[in-house]
Amino acid sequence: MKVKMASHRYLTYGRFAFAALLAITCCLAPPAPTAHAKKKPAKHGTIKVQTTPAGLPIEVDGKPEGQTTSDWRAWDRDPGVHTVVIVLPNGQRWTREIILEAGRIKCVALNYRPGQPVPATSPCPFPVNLSAPSSVSDGEIIAYTADTTYKGSSALNYTWTISPANAKVVSGAGTPTISVDSTGLAGQRITATLLVDDGSGDPLCRQTAQASTMIPALPPRDYPPREFDVCCNCSFDDQKARLDNLAVELQNDQSTTTYIFAYGGRTSRVGQADRLGARARDYLVSKRGIAPARIIVLNGGFREGDCVELWIVPSGATPPQPRPTVQAGDVRPPRRTPTRKRPRY
Repeated sequence: MKVKMASHRYLTYGRFAFAALLAITCCLAPPAPTAHAKKKPAKHGTIKVQTTPAGLPIEVDGKPEGQTTSDWRAWDRDPGVHTVVIVLPNGQRWTREIILEAGRIKCVALNYRPGQPVPATSPCPFPVNLSAPSSVSDGEIIAYTADTTYKGSSALNYTWTISPANAKVVSGAGTPTISVDSTGLAGQRITATLLVDDGSGDPLCRQTAQASTMIPALPPRDYPPREFDVCCNCSFDDQKARLDNLAVELQNDQSTTTYIFAYGGRTSRVGQADRLGARARDYLVSKRGIAPARIIVLNGGFREGDCVELWIVPSGATPPQPRPTVQAGDVRPPRRTPTRKRPRY
């Protein structure tokens, strides 16, 4: 992605070059409401500032606020545009306008690195320092900030090139500072390349700088198994209707498997759970065309009555566990009555 706006030009003067790392991110500020408290709309936002080195004089909206620290200092302000000014060790005033929304926190981090004096004999070449956070989380806004020391009389042009191509510049095209949205770029590196020139055509007056920001990969999401249905003391026709619904779900998502837990009842025949599980699997395979490898049938133990429990398990999810409610020692299967043989006459 290449961004150039010739109509926006900035002339930068100064005795020393410096680089300022500006990282602006937003997050929800208000705490979660309790069950008995009604959530109230936020009336203000928060500006947070930290610097390296610490101890730099700071002003917020024209009012001196002491000195910066290496930890966050915070100010609550009404929504709107606010101005933060930090006086650098070389006497320069580093200024940024912060657009603040109600209920949001905006964080400004400044990392000052002094540069070298620029010879006064020629404005070119001139130093360009490009700063950016080394890493941000997916969805945060990255600020790429350029600082130049140019003593010529021409206005400077700023042309940005961003990669990958789907990285979106949300503001600042044609200026020394751009904001880039990192949403959807987890696991990738965003690189900003800046070309600064004064329009003279002199190769010495065309300077480039580059900075990169890593977007760490998102942790794998946990897709827990889902209990789809349970049928206790049901007729086989009722079970078949539920198995039909299960088959539709499995066919819609071929990456899933099903776990079937079969439970014998407190007074069921010996081996009843195994019979129920085998019958359910045979129906899914022979009547609904589900691959046997996607069906896991387990004897779940015992419950008060015969039960069949159906689960849908996404790929990589932790398998469910059976939940019997009757101990094996409390089961009383019916006694088998011996068949009497009729006497022959």
